[in-house]
Amino acid sequence: MRIFHIATVPDWEAARASGAYTTSTRGRTLAEEGFIHASRGDQWQAVRQRYYADVTEPLVLLVIDPDLLTSPVVVEPAVPGGGQTFPHVYGPIDPAAVVQTIALDPDVTAVPTPVPATTPAPDPATAEPAESFSRVYLREMFRNVAIASGVLLVVVLCTLVGRAVEPEWGPITGALVGFVVGVVAVRLVTRRSLR
Repeated sequence: MRIFHIATVPDWEAARASGAYTTSTRGRTLAEEGFIHASRGDQWQAVRQRYYADVTEPLVLLVIDPDLLTSPVVVEPAVPGGGQTFPHVYGPIDPAAVVQTIALDPDVTAVPTPVPATTPAPDPATAEPAESFSRVYLREMFRNVAIASGVLLVVVLCTLVGRAVEPEWGPITGALVGFVVGVVAVRLVTRRSLR
């Protein structure tokens, strides 16, 4: 599963030059905040609208592979006791963990993503075109639909088993057990994929 971070082009270029991205969020550094704010695919658009709507500098969306990070990623509430969770990167982001950059302004082209030193640079003549924002967004949405479908399938199966065992209260009990099992399974899979 990929995570996302909105960056100004100057901040991203400075990170590529220094080898570490340390901007937590707009106007705050990693040292000030303690972690770098990130988002899931279904969250970053709202973050952009809420915190970056008036930014005049060119912006890019950093697409980050958590498996390539040397800093830990923790999924936690945005505010203590809050319901919505966000991935937070507790340390600098390695530019090599940024697998793609997507320009968020129509007049800015995507900033090249660094290629790890162990991988030879791709041949521009045979390289595949950069993945579009629409493709990234749709992939994340299809993933979320697949997860919801999996939970629904577990609920239906447990409801049927409950009905076979106890016709009166079995379906309700089965549905509740199925929902809990489905949600726990999704949380475990999601956490594992962020590590």
